[in-house]
Amino acid sequence: MKTDNLLVGILAIVAGVLVLWMPSILTWVVGLFLIVYGILTLAGKR
Repeated sequence: MKTDNLLVGILAIVAGVLVLWMPSILTWVVGLFLIVYGILTLAGKR
């Protein structure tokens, strides 16, 4: 689980930097997150 937390932290930092660098990418990130979350929820993984 420690590796998962480390990976999530790194991804969060990279995503934050990208959003600050290119604010227009925020809508794409949110959209992709919602699509993936919805698919995982429907598949019963979450």
